[in-house]
Amino acid sequence: MTASKTAAELSADIRAGRIRVADAVRQSLQEIKEKDQDIHAFITVDEEGAMKRAEEVQKAIDDGTLTGPLAGVPIAVKDNICTKGLLTTCASHILDNFVPTYDAEVITKLRNAGMVIMGKTNMDEFAMGSTTETSFFGPTRNPADLNHVPGGSSGGSCAAVASGEVSMALGSDTGGSIRQPSSYCGVVGMKPTYGAVSRYGLIAYGSSLDQIGPIAGNVSDAAALLQVIAAPDKKDSTSATLDDYDFMSALKEDVRGLKIGIPKEYFGDGLETEIATAIRAAGDVLAEAGAEVEEFHLDLIDYAIPAYYVIACAEASSNLERFDGVKYGYRAENYEDLNDLYKKTRTEGFGDEVKRRIMLGSFVLSSGYYDAYYLKALRVKNLIKQSFNRAFEKYDIILAPAAPTTAPEIGKSLSDPLKMYLSDIYTVSVNLCGLPGITVPVGRDAAGLPIGMQMIGDCFREKTLLRAAYTYEQAARRTSEGR
Repeated sequence: MTASKTAAELSADIRAGRIRVADAVRQSLQEIKEKDQDIHAFITVDEEGAMKRAEEVQKAIDDGTLTGPLAGVPIAVKDNICTKGLLTTCASHILDNFVPTYDAEVITKLRNAGMVIMGKTNMDEFAMGSTTETSFFGPTRNPADLNHVPGGSSGGSCAAVASGEVSMALGSDTGGSIRQPSSYCGVVGMKPTYGAVSRYGLIAYGSSLDQIGPIAGNVSDAAALLQVIAAPDKKDSTSATLDDYDFMSALKEDVRGLKIGIPKEYFGDGLETEIATAIRAAGDVLAEAGAEVEEFHLDLIDYAIPAYYVIACAEASSNLERFDGVKYGYRAENYEDLNDLYKKTRTEGFGDEVKRRIMLGSFVLSSGYYDAYYLKALRVKNLIKQSFNRAFEKYDIILAPAAPTTAPEIGKSLSDPLKMYLSDIYTVSVNLCGLPGITVPVGRDAAGLPIGMQMIGDCFREKTLLRAAYTYEQAARRTSEGR
């Protein structure tokens, strides 16, 4: 009844009285029950809470209190976003019993919009990974092929949307964690400009890089969800105020006059031929629609990965100090003193990848290495930002891959952490520079795995990205329908 509808269509039917919120929630629960035993997109499914919330939302719709474009829509939330009274684990043993006493700001926004939270989605532990295999609760599988990963770290959210368990979800993006799994799963995912969406209640990995964003089955739904969650927040000192929050007004088929640049450096060795071909073809579609598309040189991209991982790991080592077995979360049972409690709790509670990044971060911040690594990485970050600034003096949008390959097979990435880190080569610069980016599907490879195209914009130019993404999506849809 509801599985084939977009989130906007479902909400319109609910508000018109053609579907009740409870029926939409039951349909989502049924989809989760049938599919998630294979996909494992969810860590926690809040069936009782969702049904109770459905009745509350229905009353508010009936009395005219809730009239927004996503009222009554079921949604999934990544498990590093705090939800009052609902388990929030970061997919880690050290937080596997943690129930927050407050809601993240984005959760408050969802509730105010009349959305129904179905549960919390699987992820790489503390968002550290690119495959959703480092989760304490086991890996998520790609709905396109269950033998392949969904990407990460927001793989659970992307898989939930791709499988139709929900029509939209929230993820977080530290180095591509929304955009890369969106590419692998064939959905639309957006990382907003740093500060456009409040980080209050997001359990931090890299505080200068993290950003919450929408994941949906199409560009229109992504724009509607961004419109719900984007707002200034006094509780977040990095929160910014935008000139315009009406993102849905950007949904127009019009790219005439837009200048789109394709970095030559992104199409060198390491990029699969099928991906390069698909993205260039998407650029041709935008050119036919009236955009000016050309290739250009983007400097310093080769330095993005090392700069990113030095900065991200340094911030992680600081942010994860709070998980010590004293205040909340897992606590080791047998210990001799406070020092032993810290050591055993963190040894038993953190997984291998989290330990690896904490150790690396502690090393680059240590005396004698701070200047050589961390300070140098900050300087490189500034140079990369200057390179993008020069690009945006000429171009409105940068067109790029979201990942060098389609989704790898489960079990083939964790054996080589460096190879996993390099899979973020096209996405980390966006986080280093605080830019917005969106991934949209542009086809499938010979094995049937989804290919995604990344569009990058200048700071606070989300509407430009949404307009271009919507234009491409509509043109591609007409082509697929033979019109």
